[in-house]
Amino acid sequence: MTALRTRQPTGRVPWPLILIEGGEKSGKSWACAQFSTSPRIGQMYWIDLGEGAADEYGAIPGARYLVVEHDGTWAQIQGAVDAVKAEAARAAQAGEPPVVLVIDSMTAEWDLLKDWASDKARRRHNAKARQYNRPQLAADEEPKISMDLWNEAGARHRKLMTALMTFPGIVLLTARGKEVAALDDAGKPIERQREYKVEGHKTLGFDVSCWIRLDRAKPGTVIGVRSVRTGIRPGYDDPIELARDWSIENIVFDTLGCAPTEAHTRDLTPLRPSEPDAERTSAEDRIDQHGGWEGIADAAQRRASRPVSGPPAALSAAATGLLDDLAQATDETGLRRIWNAAGEAARDGRITPAELEHVRGKWRVRKEQLIPSNPATEQMHKKIHVLCKESGLDDRDTRLLFLSDVTGREIDTQRRLSFDEGKAVIERLESAVAQSNPPAQQEGQAA
Repeated sequence: MTALRTRQPTGRVPWPLILIEGGEKSGKSWACAQFSTSPRIGQMYWIDLGEGAADEYGAIPGARYLVVEHDGTWAQIQGAVDAVKAEAARAAQAGEPPVVLVIDSMTAEWDLLKDWASDKARRRHNAKARQYNRPQLAADEEPKISMDLWNEAGARHRKLMTALMTFPGIVLLTARGKEVAALDDAGKPIERQREYKVEGHKTLGFDVSCWIRLDRAKPGTVIGVRSVRTGIRPGYDDPIELARDWSIENIVFDTLGCAPTEAHTRDLTPLRPSEPDAERTSAEDRIDQHGGWEGIADAAQRRASRPVSGPPAALSAAATGLLDDLAQATDETGLRRIWNAAGEAARDGRITPAELEHVRGKWRVRKEQLIPSNPATEQMHKKIHVLCKESGLDDRDTRLLFLSDVTGREIDTQRRLSFDEGKAVIERLESAVAQSNPPAQQEGQAA
């Protein structure tokens, strides 16, 4: 039995993670740049994502911050956040003033991830279209983004937010917000009804500790705050209206009561879907350990003999997306991608260990269909080709339908036939040829 471990709450105020959102030209970036003039903070780092305000606002009297350069790729953006986080941890341990990180804006961050998913869906669709000689998507056509891609985009956002929520310093996030048409449960606009929406990932408001909304036509408001000193009870208290001379410095140090000498990072224990010693190596590492891709099949057979609890009663959206992709896989490259994606989804907690076993069980079946371990011989293929001509199966589509009917599975190319399937097809074709060529006719032809 696991021993119960407990501790008393500290009551200390954690480092703030502040969302500043609002309409166009409402002062979001300006407020961040102005905060850099505060003598109570250390170095500020500014990651500009699609706003382009960092250079100009450096002219604010007393402004002091460093613009973090990147090439626009997700890897460099995540790497920059991790690097600033390491510097913030060093400064905190050395007793220096707190490091501040600004990301301007999280609207562009989520747009980047959506574009990434769309681009990946387009390349996946066009690759399949080329294989089957079908028209590819036009430049102005939007691809259908499958659930596994949405899950992967969400996982990337979650990794970034986890780094920001455990940042040992002050984090400021900007985002765009505006009123949009209200939608019903079916996603259709409701006539003459509007609602306010923050443009970004749907969980952005949940993750921040303070939410500020700015407006060009009226004073800004504190929509919500996680604080014992200044709490806003939902349904009872109105949002706090910001004073005319408000500043982020006052919000951080006075309203929230953040004390750099006592502040701490949020105590977020990462949730792990498997035991600590399970699934520690990546899919690529396991492939290398088994002697490359060719050795995966043997390793899969050994794993298949392990006792498992059986397929889960209900599959998650991520597992369902993987199975949908598996059904559409047509080559070894597609299989490899799905194998790696399943392992990554299990490590990120998007699918359970039982779902991982279920998906990989289906993967092994699909692999045997696409790449038979005992394929039909070249002599068999030649014989099938001759018998198809004699049976009048000259059209490729008709021939593939016939092969699918005999094998009981979809056949998109004759080369996917196994040895046993090749034998069954030949027997069926020989029988068909014999029926269309009665013995008397055969004797006459022989004479």
